[in-house]
Amino acid sequence: MSLERIKPEELKRNTFQTIGKDWLLLTAGVPGDFNTMTVSWGGLGVLWGRDVATVYVRPSRYTREFMERYDCFTLSAYPDAEHSKLAFCGAKSGRDVDKVAECGFTPKELGGGVYFEGANLVIACRKIYFSDFESRNFLDPKIMDNYAAGDFHRMYIGEITDMLAEK
Repeated sequence: MSLERIKPEELKRNTFQTIGKDWLLLTAGVPGDFNTMTVSWGGLGVLWGRDVATVYVRPSRYTREFMERYDCFTLSAYPDAEHSKLAFCGAKSGRDVDKVAECGFTPKELGGGVYFEGANLVIACRKIYFSDFESRNFLDPKIMDNYAAGDFHRMYIGEITDMLAEK
């Protein structure tokens, strides 16, 4: 699979499908010190005149430690044939298992961050903002059903610094 550098406005994908149904791998850290997890909540857009990606990470996730420690992260999409690997990365913690070895991933570098060979879309980001969700700010009480344990997500906004997509 051949990837080429594109500008965010050249992306030709349904991001609702890519994020919400196909899922992405969020990989935080740098070559040699990173963790990855599956995400199905997030967004791409423009904020403060910058192309951005938004991701949400619970405090219990091991990847959160890497999001806090490092300035960069990547989001990467994979072909349908890799969906079981994304399911594994969403169900298992990097504290307990070497996801890279278990999935047979080959790490690659982009924008100071890490993604894995075989991706058909890679978005490299530099963190520019974060904020913690607070129960008092939910206007629809049904949303609280996602937080029975009180483990509110932290929202991270990253400026897109590089993007690769399948030719």
